[in-house]
Amino acid sequence: MTKVALAESHFYAIVKVIAKLLAIRIFDMKAKYLTKETISGIGTFERKFPEFNIGDAIAVSLRIKEGGKERIQVFEGDVIAKHNKGSSSTFTVRRIAANGISVERIFPTYSSLIDSIKFVRTGKARRAKLFYMRDRIGKAARVAEKVLTREQKEQKKAARQKLKESAAQ
Repeated sequence: MTKVALAESHFYAIVKVIAKLLAIRIFDMKAKYLTKETISGIGTFERKFPEFNIGDAIAVSLRIKEGGKERIQVFEGDVIAKHNKGSSSTFTVRRIAANGISVERIFPTYSSLIDSIKFVRTGKARRAKLFYMRDRIGKAARVAEKVLTREQKEQKKAARQKLKESAAQ
């Protein structure tokens, strides 16, 4: 054994002793009592945000602290990406700021800084990620609004009510 390997083995032996004293199993390679679903759900809590998809326009209200004061700032734009990864889920919002300069912001879904999300309008998108919008300028950089007929709105409303009723049972 080399001096480095010997030093490493002593280090790990010391860490194991400390872990036993603290009743923590650091060196278990498998989580024996936790399933993959349980691990992915750690750190998540129910957020009462409206359902939104890629291409939809939303307004995200953020809590911002400046000195001792706290205020709400609204960031309104189109959703160009969503990443569903349990507690580390994020969504990306892109807006056109002054002088046609676009600003993108990535928001963690379960962040405590997000005060509320307001749904503005439905967007017409046929892709899961709208990164191609970054290359567009002017009116071409906007997502077209998805216009529903009265019958389609009624069907959607009926489907939502069925979902709520089945969830209540």
